[in-house]
Amino acid sequence: MTADPPGATGPLRVVIADDHAVVRAGLRALLDGEPDLDVIAEAGSGEEAVSLVARMLPDVALMDLRFGSPGGGIDGIEAIRRLAAEAPGVAVVMLTSYAGRADVVRALEAGARGYVLKAGPPEELFRAVRGAAAGALGLAPEVVGELVGQVVSPEHELSGREIEVVRLMAEGRSNRAIAEALFLSEATVKTHLVRVYRKLKVDNRAAAVSEAVRRGVLELT
Repeated sequence: MTADPPGATGPLRVVIADDHAVVRAGLRALLDGEPDLDVIAEAGSGEEAVSLVARMLPDVALMDLRFGSPGGGIDGIEAIRRLAAEAPGVAVVMLTSYAGRADVVRALEAGARGYVLKAGPPEELFRAVRGAAAGALGLAPEVVGELVGQVVSPEHELSGREIEVVRLMAEGRSNRAIAEALFLSEATVKTHLVRVYRKLKVDNRAAAVSEAVRRGVLELT
């Protein structure tokens, strides 16, 4: 017997982790205003977020990048790393004011399934939450702009078509959307993804994007 996919039996369950109560209240109001999203808990620190998420196992955790804990505490990146071990089935979306390339790459390497900005429109947040729950990679346009640029070396391992697939994957597009954009069949896209994963030595979409950036296949615009 297989488990139901996230949201199949009700709204997606979300935990918000941010050290500002006003920010949490605003996010709760936004998310609870969507019929398919339900905020079930809030955390004010990285440690509290790990504890809550590991115990409640929501579909998605919205994680701040930097917490202002008086005693230091862990940041959002470390919280994601811990959750990857303690609650691997929970999709974590980084929600922050920082869109620097290094922060984005660190978040994706830690296991984040999305990266959106607090200053962005609510639709980007909703899309990232729903996409992460469904297994997609949700990145804000500004974040994609940090990651996706021109190919900087003809010596990279990926073919031109494979790079196009990675570019579209970095934008959070599904296999079907990539197929439509490149006028390919979904089966062909899946074949390209298998090759991309093998060449980059990764096993998921987020890791593929992160590794492509690290190798210089995708660069700052």
